[in-house]
Amino acid sequence: MIEIPRPQRTSPLVAGLERAQLESWLDFYRATLITKCAGLTFEQLTLRHVATSDLTLLGILRHMTRVEQYWFEMAFSGHVVIPYYASVDDPDADFHDLASASLDEVVANFQEVCQRSRELALGHNLRQMTAKPWREGHVNLRWIYIHMIEEYARHCGHADLLREMTDGEVDD
Repeated sequence: MIEIPRPQRTSPLVAGLERAQLESWLDFYRATLITKCAGLTFEQLTLRHVATSDLTLLGILRHMTRVEQYWFEMAFSGHVVIPYYASVDDPDADFHDLASASLDEVVANFQEVCQRSRELALGHNLRQMTAKPWREGHVNLRWIYIHMIEEYARHCGHADLLREMTDGEVDD
């Protein structure tokens, strides 16, 4: 039985330079999402507790892998990327086709894209604009950090509820 190990979480900075605070919050939420999935089996991670929703813990982890790829690799850096879980026929395949990758692969993909995101942002000014536009135009790296923190915070809230419904664990 394969389970995700519980990561070491570091509290975000409460003071300091803006960049360091943004990075610490983003890393905190990355670790929080893994914490919500830690110790559960593949079957538990794929439970759909709400009949009207496709949300699962594994789906959220796969989705955030895709979000990391999109914002740091594609939008910010302009790289051509083949998303791990996207499909032309199903743009939400990260939530649907949960058996398309093993649990080990999903965790490795998540960790790899998070590390790549850190590396791609390293050394760039927060005012640097994306290589590719999004909706109305280009956004800067500061906006990407803020958006990623918001995206993780929202999905970590979902993960809180899903984890509690799975095994009763309540954690911050």
